[in-house]
Amino acid sequence: MSQPHTIYLGTYSGPQSQGIYRCTLDERSGQLSVPVLVAEAKNPTFLALSPNGRTLDAVSEAEGSAVGAWSIGADGTLSALGYQSTGGGGGCHLSVDATGKTVLVANYGSGSVAAFPTRADGSLGERSAFIQHTGSGPDLKRQSKPHAHAIYVDEANRFAYSCDLGTDQVLIYRLDTDKSSLTPADPPFESVPPGAGPRHLAFHPAGYAYVNNEMGLSVTAFKRDPATGALTAMQTIPTLPDGAPTEGVSTAEIWVHPTGRWLYVSNRGRDTITTFDINAQGRLTWTEETSTPRVPRGFGLSPDGRWLVVGGQKDNRVAAFRIDQKTGKLTPSGQPVEVGAPVCVVFAAPPSR
Repeated sequence: MSQPHTIYLGTYSGPQSQGIYRCTLDERSGQLSVPVLVAEAKNPTFLALSPNGRTLDAVSEAEGSAVGAWSIGADGTLSALGYQSTGGGGGCHLSVDATGKTVLVANYGSGSVAAFPTRADGSLGERSAFIQHTGSGPDLKRQSKPHAHAIYVDEANRFAYSCDLGTDQVLIYRLDTDKSSLTPADPPFESVPPGAGPRHLAFHPAGYAYVNNEMGLSVTAFKRDPATGALTAMQTIPTLPDGAPTEGVSTAEIWVHPTGRWLYVSNRGRDTITTFDINAQGRLTWTEETSTPRVPRGFGLSPDGRWLVVGGQKDNRVAAFRIDQKTGKLTPSGQPVEVGAPVCVVFAAPPSR
């Protein structure tokens, strides 16, 4: 008998949300259970699971930006392990390296990244690395200074990549997990088209990387050198069909399917997820758009690649979609469930990012 998937939801706090929620997904019907509060927290907007599945980390988008850790009980409940300051303003994203020794955080407001060692119990030690980004972009309203929007560790656990919306760069760092340290790689960055505003990144099992450009409404495909970490841009492709209105639209989340055959990107304002085919050379072909709850800021893929679950930040709903295993196309399944301002979806056993 199959077991349901466990999902954790990061939210913005408000009248309908008090922190981190948990629900389950029935893999036969695609029905989500009603989310339940498992940890009270202030704006735990982005979550990351430790490799051993015993700890959940969250960045708190609140005054005095912080990153916290919770131990996960046998029944899926969370117990607080404490917070550390991110060292910058507007912490917005975090990730955990493959050993579970290091948690990395991106600060959007101050345009910086930081690293924290993890203790044996899963709690976070004092900040062990801090790097301030520099530079700007051509859009004076949104790119007058750096805005680190995300940070990820590659599958070999050697390099960390930070998308900076303010500088139109993907910065590349060498990661030392024993010291939980970051040092600039050589080369130290690769650029996306001017004014594109890189937001999030997804790795491909064959050595490619994809960055969704929040402002440019596009995806830039890169070939990645596993020895140096260097990125080489191959293609930039729109997420919207020709002629689609762009006013008030921006991309948000991005995932590569575990098989490496498809790429998914969410479009806020248009409230859709775009599906791309990925060919053997890592290049993308636009396939379809699928309507989602309003403002799909975050979504996640099940470890088996059969389900996509998305949160609608503005209509307080979470919905599940079945992934066609031959085409990658999405079909709504079950009934959406309600939770306040969902913005991050994490399956309890994460697929490769």
